Amino acid sequence: MSEFRAHFDARVTFANGGGLTAEGFRLDLPTGAESSEEVGRLFVRHLGLAMVDSVTIDGLAIVEEPHKGSRGIEKPAAEAPGRIVDLSHIIHEGLITYPGLPAPVVTPFLTREDSRAKYAAGTEFAMDVITMIGNTGTYLDSPFHRYGDGADLAGLDLATLVDLPAEVFHLTDLATRGIPVGVFLDREVRGRAVLLHTGWDRHFGTPEYLHGAPFLEPAAVEYLVEQGVTLVGIDSLNIDDTESGGERPAHTGLLAAGIHVVEHLTRLGDLPAHGARFTAAPPAVRGFGTFPVRAFATIPGIPN
Repeated sequence: MSEFRAHFDARVTFANGGGLTAEGFRLDLPTGAESSEEVGRLFVRHLGLAMVDSVTIDGLAIVEEPHKGSRGIEKPAAEAPGRIVDLSHIIHEGLITYPGLPAPVVTPFLTREDSRAKYAAGTEFAMDVITMIGNTGTYLDSPFHRYGDGADLAGLDLATLVDLPAEVFHLTDLATRGIPVGVFLDREVRGRAVLLHTGWDRHFGTPEYLHGAPFLEPAAVEYLVEQGVTLVGIDSLNIDDTESGGERPAHTGLLAAGIHVVEHLTRLGDLPAHGARFTAAPPAVRGFGTFPVRAFATIPGIPN
């Protein structure tokens, strides 16, 4: 395959003062069809120049000759693209996430029509107000949700919310509502996001979602706390049994240990048991314990 190099003179000015000139410079090219602007960018990259204001290329000639090893044109190793799986329910006006809690209400603050009088011709914007409870859609519980002296949303460490190694437990064939401790014993879960795929998300938005939902048994909560997991997520109505009379052992134990809880996930069945990375980061709101997240998982590609 033919290789090409550029021969040229160059003048560089820097945004913080000074300049650089080069005469008769020669540079490897990726294709041989580069414009003078592209040659200028390759020149800057090859020399590792910072704070460049302008690059002028004069006397450009592109000739066929073997490469000499210029920096910045190396072709990266081919890699299959990774995949991103959205694990969040869509929030919309009127959405009932948890029966008995209010649905979101969206109110215009500035309509596109009204904005036309405020901006230049052809420029318009919409600004809206959403009123909703923090327990809407797919959301994360911080310790403050359960404990008045616990970390609120603004106090959470992003390292415990972003790009976590995920262990996904596929439990759709479980014979009981309660998720027992035994399902976790064959895996290393320390420092992981433990995601519980029950399949209950198929009922989301329907009356069936409220009754008979899977939950995490107290012994399993104790085990996950002892093992030092970072986060526990579930695709069910609640990580606790809401039909037990008000006890909330999962929220109590997990949040006391600083383990985040994400509820109302979806599409966990699209994830492998191992290898995915999980992210669920809420906004940093001071004095607030629960808020919707755009939860998602990344599944890495396989190098070719």
